[in-house]
Amino acid sequence: MYRQSPEIASLGHVARELFEMIRTHNAVAWPQWLEKADTSPLAPSLDDFLRDQKAVLAALELPWSNGMVEGQIHRLKLLNRQMYGRAGFDLLKLRVLRAA
Repeated sequence: MYRQSPEIASLGHVARELFEMIRTHNAVAWPQWLEKADTSPLAPSLDDFLRDQKAVLAALELPWSNGMVEGQIHRLKLLNRQMYGRAGFDLLKLRVLRAA
């Protein structure tokens, strides 16, 4: 697809750079990435990045992640969906505590 569509290739390249920047917490590369993204097919979505620029920079500069919290929330929602219509909060509490 990259060879057939330069637009897709450009979008893929900019997305990979963003992923690498986030993975390595490289806040120094943020301004250069914004310039590249402004000339790419990602440009219409760039307003969302700029609106949340403080949050993006905090994610790039700070070592913390809420991944573990999100994982626990996902597990609780999955348990709740499995029990849908069967019981109330008491059974959910028992299943959560039994797993811990």
